[in-house]
This record gives sequence, structure tokens and C-alpha cells, in this order.
Amino acid sequence: MEQVIFTERANQIVRKDGAVDFTIACNRDSLAGAVSQRACVFCGSRVVLYPIADALHLVHGPIGCAAYTWDIRGALSSGPELHRLSFSTDLKEKDVIFGGEKKLYQALTELIARHKPSAAFVYSTCIVGIIGDDLNAVAKRVEAEQGIPVIPVASEGFKGNKREGYHAACKALSKLVGRGDVSAVSPLSVNILGDFNLAGEIWIIKDYYQRMGVEVVATLTGDGRVADIEKAHGAALNVVQCSGATQDLAVMMQETYGTPFIRASYFGIEDMSQALYDVAKFFAEKDPGIMDRAKALVRDELSMLYPKLQEYKKDLKGKKAAVYVGGAFKAFSLVKSFRHLGMDVVVVGSQTGTEEDYKELAAITDEGTIIVDDANPLELSAFIKEKDVDIFVGGVKERPIAFKLGVGFCDHNHERKEALEGFAGMLNFAREVHATVMSPVWRFTPRRSGKAASAATSCTSPERPCDCAEVK
Repeated sequence: MEQVIFTERANQIVRKDGAVDFTIACNRDSLAGAVSQRACVFCGSRVVLYPIADALHLVHGPIGCAAYTWDIRGALSSGPELHRLSFSTDLKEKDVIFGGEKKLYQALTELIARHKPSAAFVYSTCIVGIIGDDLNAVAKRVEAEQGIPVIPVASEGFKGNKREGYHAACKALSKLVGRGDVSAVSPLSVNILGDFNLAGEIWIIKDYYQRMGVEVVATLTGDGRVADIEKAHGAALNVVQCSGATQDLAVMMQETYGTPFIRASYFGIEDMSQALYDVAKFFAEKDPGIMDRAKALVRDELSMLYPKLQEYKKDLKGKKAAVYVGGAFKAFSLVKSFRHLGMDVVVVGSQTGTEEDYKELAAITDEGTIIVDDANPLELSAFIKEKDVDIFVGGVKERPIAFKLGVGFCDHNHERKEALEGFAGMLNFAREVHATVMSPVWRFTPRRSGKAASAATSCTSPERPCDCAEVK
């Protein structure tokens, strides 16, 4: 393999070689000069809080920060769409010299009067941390005058990495939780944490829980509402999907309100089923019939899904995949999902995984699999070429890497427009993987000529037959 690994990053990359135990460095600040795929603290906080649809989101800083995070998630709303607007105090050189607190107060007052939000989040940026504006003082003043929660988010970009931004967002959310009346909340109730309603996915999951007889009190933060978050402490259980983004909030709620939490994943067959079974098990004493309802739900969904997956598996068996996503928990589900399609994951990594996460990934992957934390484009390109993968799963920053190397790509990040959660999402995932891996276009890319080109002319899917015969 071409030597591309920075010396300082060697301990953030592991090749599975049968060792039961290993060490991998993680949750470190990105290496300067390595052009990490990871984002900054401000971006991390913004992606978590942004989907709260009836809140005002004001970026206190230069206009570039707001432009960078505008509409950063494909988070859909069933009602208000105030989150789709990006507001900034647009700090200039004069504000840096004399301070921006007056400008922040004026912006908040004007925007609250115009848009009537249920709450306001004010994000601090790098320059605000340098000049020392007192966001707490301004927020308290505006909250007293306007009568809505005004919450500062300590998200100065230089304070750490994206994971620090998640923590800042959780601290901000904790200031909302506990304000609402919970007298009408069902004893069989959950909060969904760490799901952002990309392509309407949270509506799929809410439907599953409702079919089981479980009330969803608050969704944090996809299709979120301030009033629901304020009464989230009334739910009997927190179900945490993206552990990196919202587990800190679950821990805070457990310490403050005694709310237990479980980790879950809604991607893939096994993990989606297990998430429903775990919730049913938690409520089994209160409702003895809930497990039967969960099993019936899973059985009905799989009876429709499984035969369709077998058709795609005929073409995809033996193909290889590389995975690089934001949270490691998502990577577990992807490894299992590819196995249902007969494919092997030979490269897997994440931006925010812990050592425990990577050890669990090693336990479910095959020998020789490359496991990487906080990769950069140079490393990812080298690993893809070394392993000769057929598809790369990542986000918007990884897409150009795949296409430049002549490799199929599946967007599994927060910009996607296709629902990939739940049993319906597994079918969408299989369909997308099949379409890109079996596309005849790869026969025209130099690196993928040869066996890949011939394979691309033999797809058999009845749902999406390709035009291979026309391009021979």
C-alpha cells in the first residue's frame, strides 16, 4: 500500500489480525494539516439542535459560520419550518473591536418579534470566544423581556472537535427539559434521542412504537418541538440512537430526573428488531402483551422485506464495501446490513467513535478489516484502492473520493433524501446499493475496468433492470 499515514495518526488505525484486545486512539483533536473529515465544535452543536422546527436559531459570529451550517441536515418537519432559515449577527471588524453584545440583543429582539418562536438558541463561534461577548447576560435579558426560553450554546469552534459540539448541544437541551407539565404523559412512553428525521425517518419509527402501544413524548431533535422537549422528563424511557450526539443528554436526564435509557439503532433488520424488542422488554411488566405486539410487527414487516432482499443478494454477493460515517453505532448496523446482501465490509471508521465502539466493530468484522478513527481523504483513498471496494458509504465530504476512484457511493449522512431507517429503509438501502454497484458506468472508469465491468453487465434485479445490454 502507498505510504499515506501520518506518523501522528498511526495509533488511530487498526487492521484486524485476530487479536482479542487492542488499543486505538480516538476522541482526539484532528491532526493539523491532515484535512480531517470531522467538523468543528460549532458545527457539531448546530447539527444536533437545528431540527427543532419551532425554535429560532441565531448564529452569533461572522456570516460564514451561518452559511456553512445553513440547512445542514435534511431534517423534515410536520409543521413549522423556522429551522430552515439561517440567521446571523454578521459580526464585522468594528464589532470585533468594540464587542457584539448590542448587535446580538438587537437581532434577538427583532427576530423574536417577527417570527414568534417558541424558544431561541444563540450559538457562539470562534470569534465570540476570542472577544469575550457575554451571551448569558444577553440571553437572560431577552428571555425576561420576551417571555420565551433564550438559550446560549457554548460552541466556539476552536474548543475541541465535533464531539464537544454534541456535548454543548446536550447542555443547551437540558435547560429546556423539565419546564413542561407531564401530568398527561402515558406510563408507556419514550423519548427518541439522536434521530434527526432525515427524509422523514422518525415518522417511520414513531409508527412502529405507536403500533406497539407506546407513546412518543419528544423527538430529540428530528421534527422537534419546544413544548415536547420541555416535558421530555415525563417519559418513562429514553431510547438513544446516535450515542455520540445525544447520550450525554440521556445521562443528564438520568442523573436529574431518574429517567433510564437504552441504546438502539434503527438501521438494518437485526438492530431495528432489537430496538423494538428492547422497548417491549422494558415495559413488559406494565403491559404483558407488548412483546407479542412487537413480535407480530417484526414478523409482518420481514415477510414483505426478506424476499425482495434475496433478489438483490443474487447480484451483490461477494462484493466489498467501505464505510466511514459520523457515529460508530451506525457502522455496526451497516456491517450487518451488508451481510444480508452477501457483501463484506473491508474498511470501517467513524468521526466520533470511542475505543469501546471500535473494539465492538472489530468483533463483528472479518480478518484484515481496516478500522480507522477520524480519517482524512488521503487515507480513505488509499484504503479504498488497497481493498478494491465496490461501494463506499459516507457523507457529502466522502462522495467525491468515491467517484474520483470509480467506486459506487451511498450517502448515509445527514444530507440524504432517502429514508434508510426501519424495515422500509432497509429495502431502500438495498435498492440504492444495488443500483450503484451494478451500474454499467463503472466499466468506463480506468480503475474499475476488467472484472468489475463484466460484473456490471449481469444484474438480475426484477425491480430495477439496468441498461447493460444497450451499452455493450
